[in-house]
Amino acid sequence: MKKVLLASACLFALAAPASAADLAARPYTKAPVAMASVYNWTGFYLGIVGGGAWENSSTDPKMKGGFVGGTAGYNWQTGNVVLGVEADGSWADVSASVTGPVAVPGFGLVSTTLSSKTDAMGTVRGRIGYAVNNVLFYGTGGYAWIDNKLSVSALGVTVSDSKWHSGWTVGAGVEAFFAPQWSVKGEYLFRSLGGETYFSGALPSGTLEFHTVQVGVNYHFGGPVVAKY
Repeated sequence: MKKVLLASACLFALAAPASAADLAARPYTKAPVAMASVYNWTGFYLGIVGGGAWENSSTDPKMKGGFVGGTAGYNWQTGNVVLGVEADGSWADVSASVTGPVAVPGFGLVSTTLSSKTDAMGTVRGRIGYAVNNVLFYGTGGYAWIDNKLSVSALGVTVSDSKWHSGWTVGAGVEAFFAPQWSVKGEYLFRSLGGETYFSGALPSGTLEFHTVQVGVNYHFGGPVVAKY
């Protein structure tokens, strides 16, 4: 019996290496390469925009305040160069007022308040920029407009007149994707608006100039992200 057991043990010991040799070698699997995202800025977009404005004037009081509104545009990318057109319009509360004595016939010197308020503003601009993947650096310029109202208050009576001012704007900004179809931007614009005459020619405004700083969030249609290995 001992001889039988010893012979069986030897046979098993010899057979085990042979069986292992018959097994197929474990295949080598290369780790997958991480997927990289390449951003393409071409396409339409809509967004919201808001910021602050202050009048470019050497005298006080200067008009200042804030605005909020919407924007729409289209980009076209070739290589790293991005060309585009953008329009925006905002509700605004950019104002200033001054009070002082004014000679009124029959009343003498009367305390009078003159107020100027821009309650809407917007632009239509071209953009040209350089894209570094998901970040776009750009310059911009084009047409600008505001809707402005002058009010005069004296002796308990207020009269107002509103005018549409047209002009030009120029500026620069940076925009970056933070999600596949969402971007955020920061922008500075200088706006110069031509003068208008209020109250049937009685009060000319002269040229109005504003500095504006604004931020916005845009949604890009069409999936601007191209993923590749």
